[in-house]
Amino acid sequence: MSMRELVVLGTASQAPTRQRNHNGYVLRWDDEVILFDPGEGSQRQLLHTTVTATDLTRICVTHFHGDHCLGLPGTIQRLSLDRVAHPVAVHFPAGGAEYFARLRYATSFYETAELRVEPIEADGQRIALRCGTLEARRLRHPIETYGYRLVEPDGHRMLPEKLAAYGITGPAVGELIRVGHLDLDGRRVARDEVSVPRPGQRFAFVMDTGLCDGVYALAEHADLLVIESTFLESEAALAAEVGHLTAAQAARVATESGVRRLVLTHFSQRYPDPRRFHDEARAHFDGELIIAEDLTTVQLPPRRVASAG
Repeated sequence: MSMRELVVLGTASQAPTRQRNHNGYVLRWDDEVILFDPGEGSQRQLLHTTVTATDLTRICVTHFHGDHCLGLPGTIQRLSLDRVAHPVAVHFPAGGAEYFARLRYATSFYETAELRVEPIEADGQRIALRCGTLEARRLRHPIETYGYRLVEPDGHRMLPEKLAAYGITGPAVGELIRVGHLDLDGRRVARDEVSVPRPGQRFAFVMDTGLCDGVYALAEHADLLVIESTFLESEAALAAEVGHLTAAQAARVATESGVRRLVLTHFSQRYPDPRRFHDEARAHFDGELIIAEDLTTVQLPPRRVASAG
C-alpha cells in the first residue's frame, strides 16, 4: 500500500527554541521520500521518526538562509556513512550553487553516496517523477527562493460492477486503462464507460516569501499545503519588509486557492503560544487547519472521489 504523509522535523524560523527545532520536513509519497529544507539538527530529528537517511530519494532546498539548509552537511555525510545504494537528487536555487558546494564539503568525509545535483534554474522548472511532476516556482524573498509542489496526473477509477457486466477481468483491465478502449465480441468498450475520473493529488511547500504570484501558483487546489506563517497580523508591516507571511495571509491564500488541508509552520520565536496562529488563521480559513509541531505526522487527506454519474 502506498504511503503519502508529511513528517515534521522542525518548525522554528531563524532561531530554534526549547520546543521547536530548525526547519525540516519529509514528504513520503509512494516510492519518493523527499527531505525539504533540512535546518540545523535535522539529522538528529530523523532519529525520533520512522524515516532514515537510507529512505531519502530527494532533497529540496528553497533557499540558502541558514535555518533552511544548515542541516545539509550532516545529512549528506550520513548518506555516505550509511552507504545509501540509490542515487539521491538534490534541488536548490541555481544562484546558490556556491553555498551548496560549501555545505556539501563543509568537512572532510569519505564520500560513497551518489548525489545527483539538479539545481533549479528557472521559474516553473519541472522534474518528472514516477509518481507525478515536481514543479518549482519563484517566491519573493531577499535572496533567490523557490517553493515546490508535487502534482499527480489525473487518472481513472475503474468500476468493478461495470467491468463485470462486460466480462472484463485480469490483464484486459490493464490494457483497457493503458489503451483507452477494448474490443470485445465486435463491440468497442471505451474506458470512460467503465470508470470515473480520479483526480490526482497535489502537495505544495511554500517557505520564506511575501505574497506573490508564485505562492498562489503553488497552492492552487493543493490537497495538502505546508506554508510559512512567521508572523501574526500585528507585525504585518515587518513581515512585508523582510519577505514573510502572516498567519492571516497564509490562511487567505489557502481559501482563495481551494486548499483542503492547511499546515502552518516556520514560527517566529517571539510567539510562545501557537494558539494565536490558529485563532488568526481560523478567521480566514474554514477547512482543516493544523499548527505544525515538531515530530508530528500529517496525512494527505483522502483522495477526492468523482461520482459515477
